Amino acid sequence: MIKPMDIENDIESDIKAIEEVVATVERTQRAKDAEGFLALFHPDALWTTAHGKVLIGFEEIAAFTRAVLPAASWDGDVTYEVVHIRFLRPDVAAVKVRQIYHGVDGAGSEGAPLYVMTREADGPWLLTACQNTQVAADPDPA
Repeated sequence: MIKPMDIENDIESDIKAIEEVVATVERTQRAKDAEGFLALFHPDALWTTAHGKVLIGFEEIAAFTRAVLPAASWDGDVTYEVVHIRFLRPDVAAVKVRQIYHGVDGAGSEGAPLYVMTREADGPWLLTACQNTQVAADPDPA
């Protein structure tokens, strides 16, 4: 029999594990570490970039990441913050992230990624269906 305390502990450990995946996204993006970033993906993952490029499957994501990430030319820093987690099932979570690029000149930009993450059995949480949306500097409320 599963006790309520066991469920709470499982949810807390899942939240920590998901937050660690997002922290690893941040670390690998900062380091321009394509292989470290790619280790976070499910083999059948889907990824849509902030500019709308759709990548289906690990091989497409890997080819794009290996070409683009190491050559990225931003100056400054990037941070990722988990702002909301919704468990759709015990092994599926929708994770809303706030992504901020901090330019060395004080300017910056913001992204609003949504990561659908999955976990198989007792395996790690993996990025499975993700979309990175660029936030407009002055969003039109209409």
